[in-house]
Amino acid sequence: MSTEAPAKPARDMKKVFTAAFIALNLSVLGGGSYVVYTCTLGVQDKSLSNEQAERDLASFEETLRGDPVLYTMSPFNTNLDGVPRRLVKVELSLEMMDEEGYEEVIGVVPHARDSIMRILNGKTFTDVESVQGKLQLKNQIVAELNSTLKKGVVKNVYFNELVVQ
Repeated sequence: MSTEAPAKPARDMKKVFTAAFIALNLSVLGGGSYVVYTCTLGVQDKSLSNEQAERDLASFEETLRGDPVLYTMSPFNTNLDGVPRRLVKVELSLEMMDEEGYEEVIGVVPHARDSIMRILNGKTFTDVESVQGKLQLKNQIVAELNSTLKKGVVKNVYFNELVVQ
C-alpha cells in the first residue's frame, strides 16, 4: 500500500479572475452611483430666508447710494478701422464705485487709455454712429477696465466728447 496523499485539484484560475473582476466591477459601479447621487439628487439647496435676502439687498443698495466718484480722462485721438480712414476724438469720464477704485484707476491711466484705444481701433464708423453702437462701446470699455482693475469697479462710462471725422 502506498501512503501517498491524493493530489489536490489545481484551482481554476479563470474562475478566480472572473470572480475578482465581477467584484471589482460591482464596487466601481457602486462608487460611481454614489458620486452621481451626491452630485445631483443628493444635493440639498442652500436655503436663503427672506430676512437674509432683504439684508443682503439693503447692504448692496447702501454701497450703490454713495456719491459717484468720477474720473475724467484727458481727450485723445485715435483711428477707426475701415476705409475711408476716420479719426475719432474721445473724452470720457469713468464712474467709480468708491474712492479706492478712483485711486486705483489713477494708477492705471496709461493702460486704460491703451485698452480704450485698442477697442476703438477695432470699430468702424458704422459701429459707433448709432446709439446702440455707442452703448455697446460703453459696455466694452466698462468690461475691459473692470478686468484690468483689481479692487476698483467701473460702474459706468460717460462720453463727454465723441467726435468722428
